[in-house]
Amino acid sequence: MSNPITSAILLVGGMGTRMQPLTLTTPKPMLKVAGIPFTEHQIIKAREAGITEIVLATSFMAEIFEPYFGNGERFGIKISYAVEKTALGTGGAIKNAASKLSGSGPVVIFNGDVLSSHKLREQMKFHSSRGADATLYLTEVPDARAFGVVEVDGENQILSFNEKMEHPPTNIINAGCYIFNQSVIDSIPAGKVVSVERETFPEVLARGMRLFGYVDPGYWLDIGNPDALLRATRDLISGVATSDALSLALTSGRVFQMNSELIHGLNVIIDQPSTLDSGCYIDDDVVIGPHVTLSNCVIGSGAVIGAKSVLINTFIASGFQVPPATLAENIFLGFTPSSEATFSDN
Repeated sequence: MSNPITSAILLVGGMGTRMQPLTLTTPKPMLKVAGIPFTEHQIIKAREAGITEIVLATSFMAEIFEPYFGNGERFGIKISYAVEKTALGTGGAIKNAASKLSGSGPVVIFNGDVLSSHKLREQMKFHSSRGADATLYLTEVPDARAFGVVEVDGENQILSFNEKMEHPPTNIINAGCYIFNQSVIDSIPAGKVVSVERETFPEVLARGMRLFGYVDPGYWLDIGNPDALLRATRDLISGVATSDALSLALTSGRVFQMNSELIHGLNVIIDQPSTLDSGCYIDDDVVIGPHVTLSNCVIGSGAVIGAKSVLINTFIASGFQVPPATLAENIFLGFTPSSEATFSDN
């Protein structure tokens, strides 16, 4: 009988350059999705699946994480931290973080920028039932060219990996949640820059280890750019995606849902009539003037939205005052270095 799966590593060391200017002061994994830091969504997902300890593998702005999460006591899970002084890649980060774990069984590993509704408990059961050395969460996408593509046989045993190619052999992709036995972690060299996708997976496959794919057709989104961050918030608010962390926040009164299109924090003032729809999150202490239209926006705490403004696909910085009658779309307002940086909605 295999050891129970109670340990996890969360890879949160990336710089998030495609998210700038949002990530100039906040690491990407700590950006809010439907009002909750993205890392918290993943920690609660792990806890609800039976994980009792998790290591955050940090690097960029590592000092931001521990003041918020502490030792994990208020989240009901033991949390520790593995800080990389220089980025070690995904494989190197896993190896570095694994030394902080107390468990000896298989380890769940989360990429820090994937929102999914996949059934983690079922992936864990699948891993154990197959006697796998590693089990990758896989999903299907319409266009797989931008992702790592995986080929499997009829038993879902992995045959090959293909990283980001123009003509991928399948549309089944590596969806960013793995379960590794200790033997796989042991195979990663310590203190070196290693890509688990380009080096570790092909190498352990070549050694004859048993790698399987757990295919889950549920919601999946790579939150790699600002438009995806807006989409993740919209999908959670509308119920297209689900998150245990959001459900708990709504139950506890940490955030409030006014309708199927809007979630807001505490002490929000909304003058009427205003139209707020299509996946808006409004943080604490925001004031929204009359005749305002918001669609697919994230409004930072303490911001003031002037009367008759129309904001679409827009991020508003905390404390920023939007002048009356402002028209904005696909834009960042109030962030530095540019207060009016734009982004693509593709």
